[in-house]
Amino acid sequence: MSGQVETGTSQSKPSVRYQPLVDQRWFIRTLEIIPGLTCWTILIAPILLSMFAPMVVVYGIIAFYLFWTMRAFLYSSYLIRGYRTMKRAEKVDWSERVDWLRNPDEYLAKAERRMRDLLRTRPSAARWWQGFGRISQPRRRYLDNQEQIQLLRDIQGRKAATLDPDSIYHVVIMAVYNESRDIVEPSVQALLDVDYSAKKIMLVLAYEERGPEETRQMVRDVAEKYSNRFALCVAIEHPDGLPGEVLGKGGNITFAGRALAEQLQDQGVDPEQAVVTTLDADHRAGRQYFSVLTYLYCLDPNRNRKSFQPAPMFYNNIWDAPAPMRIIATNNSFWHLIETMRPHRLRNFSAHAQGLRALLDTDFWSVSTPVEDGHQYWRSWFAFDGDHQVVAMNTPVYQDAVLAETYPKTFIAQYKQLRRWAYGISDFPFVVRNCMTNTKIGFWNKLIHIWRLFEGHIAWSTTALVITFGAWLPLFLNERFSRQELAHQLPVIASYLQNIALVGLIIMIAISMVSLPPRPARHRSSRRVALLLQWILVPFVTLAFSATAAIDAQTRLMLGKYLAFQVTPKSRRK
Repeated sequence: MSGQVETGTSQSKPSVRYQPLVDQRWFIRTLEIIPGLTCWTILIAPILLSMFAPMVVVYGIIAFYLFWTMRAFLYSSYLIRGYRTMKRAEKVDWSERVDWLRNPDEYLAKAERRMRDLLRTRPSAARWWQGFGRISQPRRRYLDNQEQIQLLRDIQGRKAATLDPDSIYHVVIMAVYNESRDIVEPSVQALLDVDYSAKKIMLVLAYEERGPEETRQMVRDVAEKYSNRFALCVAIEHPDGLPGEVLGKGGNITFAGRALAEQLQDQGVDPEQAVVTTLDADHRAGRQYFSVLTYLYCLDPNRNRKSFQPAPMFYNNIWDAPAPMRIIATNNSFWHLIETMRPHRLRNFSAHAQGLRALLDTDFWSVSTPVEDGHQYWRSWFAFDGDHQVVAMNTPVYQDAVLAETYPKTFIAQYKQLRRWAYGISDFPFVVRNCMTNTKIGFWNKLIHIWRLFEGHIAWSTTALVITFGAWLPLFLNERFSRQELAHQLPVIASYLQNIALVGLIIMIAISMVSLPPRPARHRSSRRVALLLQWILVPFVTLAFSATAAIDAQTRLMLGKYLAFQVTPKSRRK
């Protein structure tokens, strides 16, 4: 687990000064204890201070509420921008943009002729606006054409470093454990429904030897059924008990990736011309996913130092999931839209893509952690000495909300999924130790990355509890202070600030309602009312699932009770 030494790089050169220290077991355990200890300190400190120094709690709570109220408005603005960016990207013809890469000179000449025609037929088209701030059609055509010219000139300037899109192969590694055919086959079919040639897509169904026999046979049957539809469609079985591996997705997809890489190299395929996307069995790529990925990958001269992150939208079965699961699924979808507006914080999550050359340089994915997706960012960041970035694709990959056979099983599965995601805090010891040994990354760069990782997870585990109960603690825990008017005013002030912050929740509700997929025929139209009323459960869901799962994960790491990988059950209503 996190106690194992893993550099994640073949290029970094450890500093002799720190190497003996970072390998000491006591040092590793100290780093594992710090997040959980910080979490519990933040949760317990207001209780103790309320009894002995209530004024400290009063000023601290007010400052805390002001900070998070401002942050709520900031996140709301990011969400609006992220959603609008994704919707604008969906309107772009990315197949045409891929064609731009083949012949930018011809497209640029056409765009410039079109611009001259626009200005000749309406000289004021560049300035003409229609009332109430709406952009007129001539103005819109002018702006679109102007953007196209700028993009084509940029492509023209990068022509020498741009890859030929016809030389690119997309490798999709789909991890399967115990999912049914009803889950796996629609995900495979979605790869055929995209606006990209299936003959340029290689599909690898990576399944586990330890999985159920019926699942293993099903995977082989699906691979055989679709073998003539893709450039390659194979099923690769991941054997049990390989040295250094923990149970999890990382070992499965790494074994499949290594096997396929050897095959591609034997066929003479340049690793730079292969892009690898990892998907879970329930993931369905958006229609333009491969066109967007091809365009971004071919155009980026630093493509071997980039990961490409689509927007995970947990909408496949959103109409069928229970209300608490719908809230969590929507929150998770929107959080990643927010992160696309903060590229410096964007990390690999669930489905993501990386060039085969980069994966060979990092020895594919980690096989020693149950959270291989987020961990891959750090392995790449250290492997390339800080020269690594996650690029937002702004195109969706649709995923399942948690849904099991019964409500109790669904609630348990949801909690375990959130706990596994929160166990990403186990990267903290790995990041600190590699920051100490890697001398090529700047000190402040390393410090900022450590802080973002640490602060994000601590906020996850503590914020909801402090906001919910913090303002009431001095009133109930300090009898003398409870006689003062300020003790009674503090909850009132907190309530006012919470009401202000509700603007962010209203924005989230509005976007959730307009972004829903079409309602299945088996649900009545009144189901929309339930999807609107579900938001009254937000405080309960946040405390019972999200915050509690994060505290659980950090406490387990602190106590050395390392978390094993647990597959989230997938189920569909018919």
